[in-house]
Amino acid sequence: MTDPLERRDPAANEQPIEEAADPTHGTPASAVADAGDASLLSLIDRLAALLDRSDLTELEIEVGGTGLVLRKPTALAVPVASPAIDASAEPVTPAAASAATATTAPVEARPAVRAPLTGIFYASPAPGSPSYVQVGGEVAVGQVIGLIEAMKLFNEIKSDVAGRVVKIVAESGQLVKAKQPLIEVEPL
Repeated sequence: MTDPLERRDPAANEQPIEEAADPTHGTPASAVADAGDASLLSLIDRLAALLDRSDLTELEIEVGGTGLVLRKPTALAVPVASPAIDASAEPVTPAAASAATATTAPVEARPAVRAPLTGIFYASPAPGSPSYVQVGGEVAVGQVIGLIEAMKLFNEIKSDVAGRVVKIVAESGQLVKAKQPLIEVEPL
């Protein structure tokens, strides 16, 4: 009976050729590396499929000293807006330009408390209990406005602005992304 780690080289008069073996499993190191590579590639494929099915544009994972960042192609594309030039349009006078600018200038957005991380947002400390903040209520800097659950940890989200709550943007129990507005505040 032959050792499973031995191969015979017919050109060398049937002398055994030994491969380096993985000491923990007793299998050839090349087979272990191939199996490890295959499982890593399988994991990457599953993570890429998860990213494709989600609303996320980027997924970053770090285990030990190894890190991996997966991005959707749309996350890398920068939208380019170029104004269309109408050759039949009349020349714009300075007075008309200032009037057009005044009417098309974006309305300044209200200050908002934004999510510092991606996770599930909760508006109250426990199911059935009152929300941390209500529309029309006041918030102070440092006041807890909700919780975000990320990686089985509940993180208190504190307001960085003071004022009256005008709108609660995030829905309790729903996924929020980092930098997404949670509440809008009108400064007092």
